[in-house]
Amino acid sequence: MKLEGKVAIVTACAGAGIGQAAIRAFAQEGASVVVSDSHERRTGEVTEALKSEGYKAIGVVCDVTNRDQVDNMVKQTLEEFGRIDILVNNAGVNRMQQVHEISDETWDLVMNTCLKATFYCTRAVLPIMIQQNYGRIVNISSIAGWTGSNQGEAPYCAAKAGVMTFTRCVALETAKYDVTCNAIAPGFVPNPFLEKIYPKETLEVLATQIPKGRGATPQEIANAIMFLVSDEASYITGETIAVSGGWR
Repeated sequence: MKLEGKVAIVTACAGAGIGQAAIRAFAQEGASVVVSDSHERRTGEVTEALKSEGYKAIGVVCDVTNRDQVDNMVKQTLEEFGRIDILVNNAGVNRMQQVHEISDETWDLVMNTCLKATFYCTRAVLPIMIQQNYGRIVNISSIAGWTGSNQGEAPYCAAKAGVMTFTRCVALETAKYDVTCNAIAPGFVPNPFLEKIYPKETLEVLATQIPKGRGATPQEIANAIMFLVSDEASYITGETIAVSGGWR
């Protein structure tokens, strides 16, 4: 019950990846949770599953690239639970195109989902966390923000590098309010989302490049997120932690 009495929002958490693993971990540790996702049916299913297991949960359908919907998510959370202690900015998207082929629409889609949405959600919760004198924010970046890529991922790599620096800025601005802001940089995390982006052969090659010899499970990434939002990490802020099996 590390998070008993806390209220947590995780964006894009109704899929089969990191987000749902994190929201379940928070609920299991005693937090009241907000299941946020742009997919209405999945949002409802995950919320009802958590409630049926005895956890305190509400579902809020939210496109995090839409400022009004983000503000509404925060409003509904406050109406239901009265506070916001934890935010995990997990939403992301990728499109595979070489730089000379990238359209403005593709660039904007990736930037808005990975970086601008992180800003929208963080900005929306910070006044509450500052007033409380307490908050924990974890942004999901990627080792691609350090390494770059020749596979047509320039917008994604640029956005994830931006998430790292944005994380540092938020941490510096809010440390005096006992608000911490850190980022996780996963490596290869096999899930159905990746299978829609990368050819199967590419995913198989990726696994061979990792010193651990395999990709991470969503739960392994959620374990690192749990550490950063717990009291054990109260003196850590502004950091980006690689959870990549040694792949850098």
